[in-house]
Amino acid sequence: MSGFVDRHGLQVAPELLAFVENSALPGSGVDADAFWRGLSDLVHGFGPRNRALLDRRAELQAALDAWHRDRAGLAHDAAAYEAFLREIGYLVPDFEDFEIETGEVDPEIARIPGPQLVVPITNARYALNAANARWGSLYDALYGTDALGAPPSGGGYDAERGTKVIAWARDFLDKTAPLAGGSWANVRGLRVENAMLLIDGATGETGLADPKQFAGYVGTPASPGGILLENNGLLIEIVIDADHAIGRGDAAHIADLRMEAALTAIMDCEDSVATVDAEDKVTAYTNWLGLMRGDLTEEVAKGGRSFTRRLAGDLVFSTPEGEERSARGRAVMLVRNVGHLMTTPALRDRDGNEAFEGLLDAMVTVLCAVHDVRGARANSPAGSIYVVKPKMHGPEEVGFACELFDHVEAVLGLPANTVKIGIMDEERRTSANLKACIRAAKARLCFINTGFLDRTGDEIHSSMQAGPMRRKGEMKGQPWLSAYEDRNVEIGLACGLSGRAQIGKGMWAMPDRMAAMLAEKIGHPESGANCAWVPSPTAATLHATHYHAVDVRAVQTRLAQQAPRATLADLLTIPVATGHNWSEAEIAEELENNAQGILGYVVRWVDQGVGCSKVPDIHDVGLMEDRATCRISSQLLANWLHHGVVDRDRVEEVMRRMAAIVDRQNASDPDYRPMAPSFDGPAFQAASALVLDGAAQPSGYTEPLLHAHRRRAKAGG
Repeated sequence: MSGFVDRHGLQVAPELLAFVENSALPGSGVDADAFWRGLSDLVHGFGPRNRALLDRRAELQAALDAWHRDRAGLAHDAAAYEAFLREIGYLVPDFEDFEIETGEVDPEIARIPGPQLVVPITNARYALNAANARWGSLYDALYGTDALGAPPSGGGYDAERGTKVIAWARDFLDKTAPLAGGSWANVRGLRVENAMLLIDGATGETGLADPKQFAGYVGTPASPGGILLENNGLLIEIVIDADHAIGRGDAAHIADLRMEAALTAIMDCEDSVATVDAEDKVTAYTNWLGLMRGDLTEEVAKGGRSFTRRLAGDLVFSTPEGEERSARGRAVMLVRNVGHLMTTPALRDRDGNEAFEGLLDAMVTVLCAVHDVRGARANSPAGSIYVVKPKMHGPEEVGFACELFDHVEAVLGLPANTVKIGIMDEERRTSANLKACIRAAKARLCFINTGFLDRTGDEIHSSMQAGPMRRKGEMKGQPWLSAYEDRNVEIGLACGLSGRAQIGKGMWAMPDRMAAMLAEKIGHPESGANCAWVPSPTAATLHATHYHAVDVRAVQTRLAQQAPRATLADLLTIPVATGHNWSEAEIAEELENNAQGILGYVVRWVDQGVGCSKVPDIHDVGLMEDRATCRISSQLLANWLHHGVVDRDRVEEVMRRMAAIVDRQNASDPDYRPMAPSFDGPAFQAASALVLDGAAQPSGYTEPLLHAHRRRAKAGG
């Protein structure tokens, strides 16, 4: 602990100490001595309780393992299984209905459905891009992706492609804000007169079928530079510019449609980052502080030029009556803390033990956000701080998180329940007890969200001893998954989240396949989810069109009046491949696909500290990978290894063979360190251990092994 500094019995890494005292505390209104005393009380008072919760996880897992081992070879008895889960306290007793009591929630979270970005907070450029993704060009999103077929290969403007983009966008307007007569395809001019939008069409003057959709304009009434339309709470700006390359050739001089896109963005300190020491944690905290103070900038080199990227300002326009109004120019930002599992070497208790990382995150990320709620409130005009808390197992752990934030608020002098929390419904015990989890946070809850990948990883690990699990591609067709997705929405609605909080759905993992996203991801708003994750600002812009096509609040009203579609029994159906008869080719395919994906992700995580990236799969399709994707892949292979579907020698051979493929896929990266032919580096060893030792990892989490090998890599191992 050389160099550590004592603060109220805590041993604080010098990097962390300097950040807190020189950057985060000044201007916050929080006294340094009070902060460190409060953090010490948190570490020493809540730390033992945190450890007890982890011990309870292990105790329940041991009971599950014993249940399945004792019944090996017998037909699964669903009724006896559910009774057993209640007996051991895995399932909590039922209780009366209730509704959440959360107050002071910004409309982007409470009332307006829309896309949500999730980005690694350690990358300032990505964080700024996400915050600024509140508005995006629909023309650019359609033109530059495969949304309308293969994107242009370059070499100047493709006029044929441009014509398709404009036609698609005008058809979108016809569906979203139809005219009283005619089509947007034939519009020749737009102007404002007597607080009305007047439109010159092919057959004369017309207006909107619903005049209330006209929200305002930019410029002058007679010659506006932009027209704002509103639908389902979302704005669209029709950009009018006769000097623009596209507007010049358009009869109405329409140059673009700017979509209100990512209403909210999660700045992630968890699954998409690699923060293994004080240096890494300070990078994350520094960027979050900059976002909350509004002064984060990043120098960017792009297209042969350099510029400074900073947070966007608001859009100022005139209402139909000519009064000045503004629209938010950036996403409302939430911060995702780590879960209850990991400890951090950035902070040690009075006995020299690493402190729980989630306790440190709670104090420091909320301290950073104090600059917003006590300042300009540019992020949250409602005066709230939004913290997403992942990987909690059941209501007791949720209640612990709420008490944790009670303490943080008291130390920092914040009103009770200033901190709103999002519950990630991604662990099996949380899914099975979701209503109780929501109840435990009913005064703070602002968000619930399904996470297929982590949830599947936990599904496999929880039932590791039950038998070999189905192939990863088969999981989406299993009864537990549809029950999980449906129950999440239904329980959220029954607990009063509609109009008060977000009910979210998971990530689109293929950032280069926007045509498929446009076709498939509309299922999320159709399911009653008022937000869903996207991997990029471009994807947010395209996904925003789904929230114009679907009135999510109406869907939620309808679902709330229907009988439940899924049962707890469905949710508890274990995806064991009973009587499987996979061919040798199918086993090889599953083994190779998962091994390659694990290696492709882990090599960047361990060697370069990249926590989330677009990783080419075995077919060279780029997939967004983070620890959640790594968890499901490693747990599936660990399960097959445990049950003898494959043996250790075969796993090791495939890992070596796939490492060579990953090396070739990364050959153009000058910072890449090949894994083959020595296979002795920390990255290869970490990837192998995730499978070979996967059955023994707590809840199947990848963090303990990844952190250990990343620290080794940073130390030059």
